[in-house]
Amino acid sequence: MFTTPEQFAAANKASVDAMLSLANTALASAERIAALNLNTAHTLLEDGMANAKALLGARNPEEAMNLVAAQLKPAVEEAVSYTRSLYEISAQSREDLSRQLESQFRDFQKRVSGLLDMAAQNAPAGSDAAIAAVRSALEAASSAFGHMKTVLKQAAEIDEASIASASNATVNAVSSATPRKKK
Repeated sequence: MFTTPEQFAAANKASVDAMLSLANTALASAERIAALNLNTAHTLLEDGMANAKALLGARNPEEAMNLVAAQLKPAVEEAVSYTRSLYEISAQSREDLSRQLESQFRDFQKRVSGLLDMAAQNAPAGSDAAIAAVRSALEAASSAFGHMKTVLKQAAEIDEASIASASNATVNAVSSATPRKKK
């Protein structure tokens, strides 16, 4: 398959570089999620303490209930914001990984195509059918990869629309269910 040790070494280096790139993308995503989780935990702690202090200062049950109701909407909005941020990080990671895999697949196709060209030049008579079959399989794999990419993109768009719709519905439901303060 490889005609020289240099070609073999270059192919191995390319494979290692590709794996490191994928690993770095996954680690960067994990780092962003960890930072989001820490920031969210910090915000929840601060908000929880402020809410508890406010509740402890309530003079009667009605005031306490009004405080709880007033605290509900910001808490739901914070949860929705967290979910959106988590989705954005996941979507960005998915896009990055998809781009990298697509690039690797294109490189693989080029290498296989080059090897097929070399094999065709040096192949014995009558091997044209076998080479054509391998080329056909490569084209079918490319077509399947393209179709899979389209399906995944459509699924991501549907997910994004569903999350946006559910988030808005949740915030609106809490807003309309929260009792208004009496004047």
